[in-house]
Amino acid sequence: MIRPMTKADFDAFWPTFEQVIVAQQTYAFSPQMDREQSHHIWCELPKQSFVYEQDGEILGSYYIKANAQGPGGHVCNCGYMVSEAARGQGVARAMCEHSLQMAREMGFKAMQFNSVVATNQVAVALWQKLGFEIVGTLPNAYQHAKLGLVDCYFMYQWLSDE
Repeated sequence: MIRPMTKADFDAFWPTFEQVIVAQQTYAFSPQMDREQSHHIWCELPKQSFVYEQDGEILGSYYIKANAQGPGGHVCNCGYMVSEAARGQGVARAMCEHSLQMAREMGFKAMQFNSVVATNQVAVALWQKLGFEIVGTLPNAYQHAKLGLVDCYFMYQWLSDE
């Protein structure tokens, strides 16, 4: 169900990506980004990108990358998107659980989400169920399309036994 993303997969995923960024409710990506810019950010800059596929349909995707370099390179960051039709079906949970395993396999010692929009209550609750803690709040850090300025959370989970 979850496997590395190909260019063809991104093309199939593009409508979901575009819908998410245009909505301006969860991601701080420009809603004017085109497909190539989006592919670059989602597939080329990260260490690896994955898709959640079911019955030949791409229901979601996530990327994993180092959150910083050098002395901070042991902490990774991920981003997740799920198609509107697949929301509430466990896709985000499965991708997050997969990403936690991949992070450990890649040698990361922690995972950090840099900007979880506080009004995205479903995501915040899921990340907390999966072991993430809110470790900081960025007041008015996101310009939500419907709600105006809203807070964002830093969320963090230590992955290592060290």
